[in-house]
Amino acid sequence: MQDEVPAFDALILAGGRSSRLGGVPKQGLLFRGTTLLDRALAAAEGARATVIVGPDPGPLPPGVLTCREEPEFAGPAAAIAMGLDVLDRAGACAPHTLVLACDMPLVSGAVRTLLHELSAGPGSGSYVACTEEGSGTGRMQPLAGIYSTVALKRSARGMAASGRLINGSVRSLLASLDVQLVAVPAAYTADVDTWDDAAALGIAAGNPDVEDVDGAGSGRI
Repeated sequence: MQDEVPAFDALILAGGRSSRLGGVPKQGLLFRGTTLLDRALAAAEGARATVIVGPDPGPLPPGVLTCREEPEFAGPAAAIAMGLDVLDRAGACAPHTLVLACDMPLVSGAVRTLLHELSAGPGSGSYVACTEEGSGTGRMQPLAGIYSTVALKRSARGMAASGRLINGSVRSLLASLDVQLVAVPAAYTADVDTWDDAAALGIAAGNPDVEDVDGAGSGRI
């Protein structure tokens, strides 16, 4: 990353039940020959410290931390809180934390845009990818965002103290943050929730080896 980009840590969510995929873990699906987890790690390149929250992902690059939300499948807000705690215990102290779900194969484009906005801004805010829909309204993707670490930790502690963290929503976690929406192409935050989503991106249900998708080239990394 460019030198002027403020320091950040990265938190990648790779858990969940994948119930609409028949329990197949999203992190291991292949897109253009690379797992979705590896693509998320590549998108977070430049982070001072990185933690993956989810089941054991197997071999990882040196220095990448792993953990699991408690209890398992307690939802993304609880997973973010656990990841923040692990980063804190590891001595990570970057002023911003990049939060990514592992099921967006083209998210690196969104990350580049978010980091550009962060470097151009006052350096203390939070930025979330938002795609414009046909009506002109924006669809926020909170699991493609870079947040003030202090504000995110404060919100997680507040939700935990009030018993709202387990199975709580990410939107509730972000409710107290000053979040700026950043417009990105829809392809950058296209995610894989169902096998129809996977097929649209070129990930086949019976064979995860990938073939290119018509029209997806503009978002290629």
